[in-house]
Amino acid sequence: MQTKSFMETYFDLSKLDGEKFLTAFKETFYVTAISMIFIIILGLLLGLLLFEFSKKEGKVANILYTVLSIISNIFRSIPFIILIILLIPFTRAILGTFLGAKAAIPALVISATPFYARLVEMAFREVDSGVLEASEAMGATKWQMIRKVLLPESLPALISGGTVTTITMIGFAAMAGAVGGGGLGQLAYYQGYMQDDLTTTLFATACILILVFLIQFIGDTLVKRIDKR
Repeated sequence: MQTKSFMETYFDLSKLDGEKFLTAFKETFYVTAISMIFIIILGLLLGLLLFEFSKKEGKVANILYTVLSIISNIFRSIPFIILIILLIPFTRAILGTFLGAKAAIPALVISATPFYARLVEMAFREVDSGVLEASEAMGATKWQMIRKVLLPESLPALISGGTVTTITMIGFAAMAGAVGGGGLGQLAYYQGYMQDDLTTTLFATACILILVFLIQFIGDTLVKRIDKR
């Protein structure tokens, strides 16, 4: 068996299929974007509940906070590739299949929502308690305090947490490709690794890195513009 040179192994451009790369890139972007919509909404709600229950005194509030914390920690701790496998029956039940790009969305949402919720809780905790007390003293309702004080004051941290979570989701989406989740991960694994085409694997990795750098740049730019400190 003839040994390939370094250039033949990693830079054999004749093996690259531009159409497949474009399709895989679109699938990865689609899965990440749809997942993040659900993650941000559910994470904000769960993070707000954790924050509110942590402030309140009383047995019921403590029990609820403990239960939510345990549930969050459980799903944050399960390795993503195992979570995908565990959720195959659930995914098949709601989507009709456990293969393809959209089939990765339930596992992505379930794994990352508790992670983002913890970041949301920490962001809310960083808000000056004096500002919240002042708004409450002026007669602001709970909803007004959340909408006009808590969210605006914690927005830079929320965006920063969302950026970190989105980048994590890109990595998880690529990992899902190894079990039929589509996208750049599937292209890198099945066409690249399984067919001994490391050029495809390398360039799929480069596409993932470009997407990560782009998300990080957008997130950092937004935080700098919003954070007035």
